Amino acid sequence: MPYSTGVVMNTRDFGTASANIVVSARNLDLNNAAIVEVQIFASVNSTVFYTLDLAAYVVPANSYSVREFFIEGNVAYEVQILVTGTLLTPNVLLSVYGIDEFNRLVAEQRFAQAELTFIPSLSPSM
Repeated sequence: MPYSTGVVMNTRDFGTASANIVVSARNLDLNNAAIVEVQIFASVNSTVFYTLDLAAYVVPANSYSVREFFIEGNVAYEVQILVTGTLLTPNVLLSVYGIDEFNRLVAEQRFAQAELTFIPSLSPSM
């Protein structure tokens, strides 16, 4: 089941700009690993988006993974995440946070699981 942050403005005009994005995944399943796919789209001018990063990694059963992605210099971005596993619905909690150049959380760029938007599929890479 894929999720998206939607397009996030990343300029100081709208608060604090993020230098990095942190994607956290906690696999609550006691027996089965989960595969997390992350796609990050970004724009330096708010009109053309490109694929900034693609990553896929395994989160073992009953464990936690935190990954950091560089976003600085882009005025807008979107994070898409797909979680798959041996079960039809993996039991994985997700969050996405922006952090500034001093590694402080950017409160207006915080997305807990319930704040992520369900999307029908990941977008094609650009």
